[in-house]
Amino acid sequence: MAIHEWFQPLDWIVLFGYLGLTTWVGHKMRGRQASISDFFAGGRSLPWLAVSGSIVATEISGVTFIGVPGGVLAAGGDFTYMIWALGSILGRVIVGIWFTRVFYEDGIYSPYDYMGRRIKPQLKTLATVFFTIGSILAQSVRVLVAAIPLMIVTPFSFEVCILLIGIFAIGWTLMGGMRTVIWTDVMQFFLFAVGGLITLTWAWMHLGGGWLDVAAQAGKTHWLSFDAGVTDAFKFTFWVAVFAVPFLNVGAFGVDQLNAQRMFCCRNAQDARKAIIWSSVGQGVTLLMLMVGAALFVWYSRFPPEGVVAEKMAWNSGQGVPGKSDLVFPIWIVKELPPGLSGLILGGVFAAAISSLDSILAALSQTTVSVLYDTAETHNEGQQRKMVSRSRMWVILWGLFLTVFTLLMRWVQENTEVAVLPLAFGMTTYTIGPLLGMFLCALLGRGSFRGLIWGSVLSFMAVLFIRSDVWVLLHTFELDLFGLSLAFNMPYEWLAALPMYFIEGQGDAQSLKTTVGFYWAWPVTTILTFGLGVLWPKSRGKARIRAV
Repeated sequence: MAIHEWFQPLDWIVLFGYLGLTTWVGHKMRGRQASISDFFAGGRSLPWLAVSGSIVATEISGVTFIGVPGGVLAAGGDFTYMIWALGSILGRVIVGIWFTRVFYEDGIYSPYDYMGRRIKPQLKTLATVFFTIGSILAQSVRVLVAAIPLMIVTPFSFEVCILLIGIFAIGWTLMGGMRTVIWTDVMQFFLFAVGGLITLTWAWMHLGGGWLDVAAQAGKTHWLSFDAGVTDAFKFTFWVAVFAVPFLNVGAFGVDQLNAQRMFCCRNAQDARKAIIWSSVGQGVTLLMLMVGAALFVWYSRFPPEGVVAEKMAWNSGQGVPGKSDLVFPIWIVKELPPGLSGLILGGVFAAAISSLDSILAALSQTTVSVLYDTAETHNEGQQRKMVSRSRMWVILWGLFLTVFTLLMRWVQENTEVAVLPLAFGMTTYTIGPLLGMFLCALLGRGSFRGLIWGSVLSFMAVLFIRSDVWVLLHTFELDLFGLSLAFNMPYEWLAALPMYFIEGQGDAQSLKTTVGFYWAWPVTTILTFGLGVLWPKSRGKARIRAV
């Protein structure tokens, strides 16, 4: 029996009913769309509680919803992911106290507008390029990762899943801009919480009391680690949480337009501050999904998967762990939950993937319009309507591009040996530090544009030799297209001579490992970009002009 055959007619009704309800709510809450302030900032009139819920839903994407439980089941999986909440909360507090006040400068719609005004107009374009490159790869791969399990547990093909996600994402964004994006996100937030509670309750009812003790005895609930967290193993340690993660979260919430755009929708800076700081409660949803992972671990310890389920999960019966941990939770949903409930929760995963895409459509459209057009000249109603039309056009163009790009990434994943997912997820490591360094210079009101460019270039080079994904790409890239064969097969030996790398395995089983955890790139690249921006000497020409 194929896994998707467990998806019953009632599940279809509930899934499309939920998507229809979400679309209706987005339509009813769209508000007036007469200006770019309405379209990109919700008229700066949205309640901070709704904005806070939207921030949580954006952070807890479909990838997190299905990936966190799977991570607990995987070999060596436990609750140490939760320790990163310390750095996450600290980052939000910093953004709330020091960053939100500048989001309400006149005419500002993004942190990049602020950078251009404070340092140099060209800095706005540079920051927008950094944001665009990182966002295209990171958000496309989030949609791709969420679509793969949906393809397995529903009768839809991967292409149909992606097309559905793309159509809904474009439609929701066109419908009401950021107002629709935020209110549909609020629905995802509640469904994530309800879905996690339903799953945990259902598992608890069938496992009986004491299941959490079983998970604890197996080490699955271990959460506090004081390891140094230096190696490339993705270590969730106290030191990384306190000294590295805050840089990531200050950048992600304060400088990345994907999240910052939500705070521009609040009524004032005080509401924006409350929205970002109170979004910390989303860590409770993360804890809930870790508990779901522990429950699933005990479930499959008592009822080991068999047949097609074990095959799809790539279950290792000897170790009692899945080879494809991201598929465990979606398969459990359709197999174990009653019809209707499984449709509801998978509807939430669909909607989360749509939410990931419509959020980035709004952000990319805004930054593109800001760079290409002079929005300061839109004073009368006619000019505003024309700018809204242009904004909608860019939503459609970016939506089509990202949909096709996601399909292309899937094709590359299936037809080459390229590790697409680590490469795309890793792009934020290259961009988030330089963007934060630029913004900090803007906050001080001083900084050399040339110094910031050099800081960004050196930061990129530093990350290139901290991460391994680009070198793995060049080592494994093989492509046969229309009878033409293209391969790089770059050797690893020269990299192994560097202190940042070592080779593990022999022959075709060789893998490149790093000796430095990539998460330290967040503080290093921020400090490097900021330092060169501040310390780079001013040009003599400008000095003479000031002297005169």
